[in-house]
Amino acid sequence: MMIRIKWLFTSVALLFIFSLLPPEAWGERRIGVLMWSEEPRYIETKQGITEQLAKEGFREPAVKFTVENADGNKAKAAEAVAKFAAAKPDLIIVLGTPAAIAVTREIKDVPVVFSLVYDPVESKIAEDWRSSGNNTTGTSTRVPLAKLMQTLRELAPVKRVAALYTPKEKNSELQLKELQGLQDAFRVKVIPVPLASTDDVALLLPEVLRSVDAVYLSGSLVVASEISTIAEMATRAKVLTVTHLSDLVEKGALLGVCADYRALGRLAGEKGAKVLKGARPASIPIETQKRPDVVLNMRTVKGGGFKVPRSFMKSVTKVVE
Repeated sequence: MMIRIKWLFTSVALLFIFSLLPPEAWGERRIGVLMWSEEPRYIETKQGITEQLAKEGFREPAVKFTVENADGNKAKAAEAVAKFAAAKPDLIIVLGTPAAIAVTREIKDVPVVFSLVYDPVESKIAEDWRSSGNNTTGTSTRVPLAKLMQTLRELAPVKRVAALYTPKEKNSELQLKELQGLQDAFRVKVIPVPLASTDDVALLLPEVLRSVDAVYLSGSLVVASEISTIAEMATRAKVLTVTHLSDLVEKGALLGVCADYRALGRLAGEKGAKVLKGARPASIPIETQKRPDVVLNMRTVKGGGFKVPRSFMKSVTKVVE
């Protein structure tokens, strides 16, 4: 028993001493990065992560980054996971829920820091927000959709909201479910609109836009790829578009209540640095951005002739001109 206590004390003491060393004293570190796609949100988040890691001393050439891109394809994600499982880097950074699920299902013996995951607990990536209970930690894009609905109602009265989502995309389905749970509180009707492919946009949206006041844009790959078309159709129909993703606002959606991707990346980078210095991922809480931005696309406001109350502008933190 005494030997075990001495061993534990020595291990903790060594970990503390090593954590005080500058990163270059640890030797070359290897970091694998898996991006679900090259949409702007993934690129900005990755930039935030690498900026923060560099700030804390983890930069090339002392750190070797191996970057893989799944291009929104589960088979390609699985190939990247197999590469990382064989290489066993010091840390894996993964961006996007489908990519994070692929990594965490297969790799249990390498620390993982994720970002751009909407709900890591519901997605079975982590057991709890305070402690993952496994080899993961990270940051989430989750914005309370109650906050989004409240902001939308402050902009204009809405009674019927179409929710564009893609079946079998975990984030997209979770967002639909959360929005549906707010129907009674906000006295709105949420109409699910499943977009299984890009062809469904032209097929389903014209009829939907004739019967709703607003459209909620989920984190669906179909929505992201067709956002310009969706935003243009909705604006022409004088229908509000709202989302929790700022890059969709940049591309034409009217209103966003959104996390800042680069800031979220920097927060994930802080967690990655702690892991590289010896902390266990499960000891580092998973976090969201405390105060999401309210983003308004003024081009869409003008294009659709939407009326924006002067009082509402006080809550807007960013505008797209």
